[in-house]
Amino acid sequence: MRPLRPRALVLGVLLCACAGACARAGAAPSLRSYPHSAVLDGGGAYRLRWGRRGSALAVRLEVRTRGYVGFGLSAGGGMASADIVVGGVERGQPYLQDYFTDENRVLKKDLQQDYHLEYAMENSTHTILAFSRELHTCDTNDKSITESTVRVIWAYHHKDMGEAGQNYHGSNRGTKSLRLLNPEKEEVLSASLPYFDLTNKDVPVPDKGTTYWCQMFKIPIQHEKHHVTKVEPLIQKGHENLVHHILLYQCSSNLNDSVLDYGHECYHPNMPDSFLTCETVIFAWAIGGEGFTYPPHVGLSIGTASDPLFVLMEVHYDNPSYTEGLIDNSGLRLIYTPILRKYDAGVIEAGLWVSLFHNIPPGMPEFVSEGHCTLECLEEALGAERPAGIQVFAVLLHAHLAGRAIRMRHFHNGEEQKLLAYDDEFDFNFQEFQYLKEERTILPGDNLITECHYSTVDRIRMTWGGLSTRNEMCLSYLLYYPRINLTRCASIPDIMEQLQFIGVKEIYRPVRTWPFIIKSPKQYKNLSFMDAMNKFKWSRSEGLSYNKLVLKLPVNVRCSKTDNAEWSIQGMTALPPEIERPYKTEPVICSSSSYLNCSLFLTLLFVVHITASTIENIGSFV
Repeated sequence: MRPLRPRALVLGVLLCACAGACARAGAAPSLRSYPHSAVLDGGGAYRLRWGRRGSALAVRLEVRTRGYVGFGLSAGGGMASADIVVGGVERGQPYLQDYFTDENRVLKKDLQQDYHLEYAMENSTHTILAFSRELHTCDTNDKSITESTVRVIWAYHHKDMGEAGQNYHGSNRGTKSLRLLNPEKEEVLSASLPYFDLTNKDVPVPDKGTTYWCQMFKIPIQHEKHHVTKVEPLIQKGHENLVHHILLYQCSSNLNDSVLDYGHECYHPNMPDSFLTCETVIFAWAIGGEGFTYPPHVGLSIGTASDPLFVLMEVHYDNPSYTEGLIDNSGLRLIYTPILRKYDAGVIEAGLWVSLFHNIPPGMPEFVSEGHCTLECLEEALGAERPAGIQVFAVLLHAHLAGRAIRMRHFHNGEEQKLLAYDDEFDFNFQEFQYLKEERTILPGDNLITECHYSTVDRIRMTWGGLSTRNEMCLSYLLYYPRINLTRCASIPDIMEQLQFIGVKEIYRPVRTWPFIIKSPKQYKNLSFMDAMNKFKWSRSEGLSYNKLVLKLPVNVRCSKTDNAEWSIQGMTALPPEIERPYKTEPVICSSSSYLNCSLFLTLLFVVHITASTIENIGSFV
């Protein structure tokens, strides 16, 4: 047999590298290449590992099957209009194909193959695939991968694709929302670190859609400073969809142990007065989120006179099916250390004050609300406490069922900065703190705007700001350091100018009822302002006009300290800043498929090879 010439060997190696056909022969990429991981199914059969690699995302799938493995990205979490890759090992040969589905969920092979196999292995129980894809591919059939929430879809089958065509995966499928570009975080925790749990004890969850349950706890660490380094959710098994969010508030230090005896519904007329002293949020967790680890130089301080002693845990139960007989024991675990970090962490609640003054017309495909952390509040609070500014390191964006996208906009000296945080694919069932790639300095006189986008196309009545999941919120929770005496920086839009839009002329004064009652004109007489807004015949054009009005209205400033104290700017009226709407997103630089580039390169290489061979052969006849 004639030996392979050097250039033929090079051609073979390049073909192998580009097509991925020799992927099994190579060494598996180190698990350090995939700093993030998640089990996508309930039985532990499908594990996803991933990590950013420059302008690409590296993915490793470990699945309990000897058939094909499917992985995809979907706007809505279903098969319609999805970006899908399918791979496996069949008769010892690896395969990986880039597919997409149309709006009718028909699977089609993508002409531009953007997923590139790096390693494939199959043993007696599992299939492992490692591949990569550019974040932005220039392919209209692919989903761009951004810092927003991504609905990952997954499937597997006990047979390979080639054995019987497109085998239906049956029940071996699912979806999970993830943030694929969340920055890596340093895990500096030791398994031996102490912890304490704050958990509810046999709370009877009422058979109603929304319940907020409050329970007072006493921090067990006292008289000596420690730092909490991690907070983990302790959600009772089977209640993953029942517990929607948990907030932990610092309460007055003047309370005594008598407040610890029982829990009660929050925001209830008969709730204990002690609950009213708990205004400062010190931690927030929402559905879908995992444990939160503080950066190595920051911790939540406990144990000193200025730290939380009594805390209130507020649990939001979402029970849309009105299930009876539910008993819950969920809560939080706080892991702490006596080895102090450099800075104490704080939390600022920013956005729209939760009230009926926040409202959204029905039938709107998009409606934008804005909550302002005003320059007046930040000027006063930061100017007095921290003129050099604070450093934000993580943000939790929060809305309810109508929420579609949330952005945290940042202005310095009137100039808009890069978005502080955003989620253009907001998922009500997946809300967690986003770690910032780089800490952001917030200075006195800056503006922060929480911008929330909603869709109410399926609603026939007004949506109101409120506590229920069918009500709405527009909030951002900022984790920052060093801790200052500012707990809430929010705004409320002017309600009277909103009512003037629908023709309201006068209300009964003094206001003795809530919601207050309209006096004129005749068509609204003796109606509450909520009933009047619902009576108004909303069209999409009316809704758009109303949206433009609301975004320009003066706002009432909320600027709160701990222990129910307020900065002097609290209650003042301010004008929202003149800003560009809609937000101008940064241009996306996409990378054309390396597969196509590789194919073109190989074609040229093949031509060169053939040409050189022809010249060589011609030369041998001379």
